[in-house]
Amino acid sequence: MLRTLGRTGIQVFAIGMGAMPLSLRGRPDEAAAERTLRAALDAGVNFFDTANSYCVDDQDTGHNERLLATLLRKLGVWDRVLVATKGGFTRPGGGWRVDARPASLRKACEQSLRDLGVETIALYQLHHPDTRAPWEDSVGELSRLRGEGKIHHIGLSNVNSDQIRSALSITPVVSVQNECNPKVQGDLHNGVVRLCEEQGLTYIAYCPVGGGSGHRSQSRNPTLVRLARERGVSAYQVMLAWLLSKGNHMLPIPGASRPESIQDSARAVAVALDEQAQRQVDLLR
Repeated sequence: MLRTLGRTGIQVFAIGMGAMPLSLRGRPDEAAAERTLRAALDAGVNFFDTANSYCVDDQDTGHNERLLATLLRKLGVWDRVLVATKGGFTRPGGGWRVDARPASLRKACEQSLRDLGVETIALYQLHHPDTRAPWEDSVGELSRLRGEGKIHHIGLSNVNSDQIRSALSITPVVSVQNECNPKVQGDLHNGVVRLCEEQGLTYIAYCPVGGGSGHRSQSRNPTLVRLARERGVSAYQVMLAWLLSKGNHMLPIPGASRPESIQDSARAVAVALDEQAQRQVDLLR
């Protein structure tokens, strides 16, 4: 099952892969990461989400980008996949700090170009709004980078409807990446998902099954367990199928650090949820 990325005409598999777990503390070794990427590719996945901040700390910045670039080239598929990256976070001491000031975004983007080994980044996403910088200045810097040929397409992350509209008045945007899952349904009710559909933007759902700290508890929810048992699938597949049912512009990107995880996630494209099942998941928020 393929879906179009925004209005770009680029076709991507309906389930992408969040690559962050391959680079945080406790990450798998490179051989294990390669097996996970190979499993994703074998399942049809061709959209991989990364960021320069997916690393252990500031001494490790760019690890996830370099890992993906190395392994996807080694596997001979670099030219057949889309690697989307982000700038706007730093990792001082292993923490997370927003820095989307224009000069910082430019520096991060140019380093990502080097770490990915490309002249143009296919999809570059502003990772998070920064209260220290006017939103229009941050977006404007990405627009300038696009004009210079360093970015092909622009995406936004962790944004609201007003920020999306503001960005669209400045530069073309193709995607919005926000958290969305059965327990975090805000964007399904505050207008963000609907706005993305109206504007032809892909809505990239991160933490679609609850994220690193919440996926196990969500997968044990009695409603999800029952719906999964009735269909002979995993609760994770039910959650992903539910997201896919919200529109053809939805692109869930479950994280994975093991082959079994991404293989299970990719099978969600074949899971059908009728309206009654969808409503039951809707009520879990």
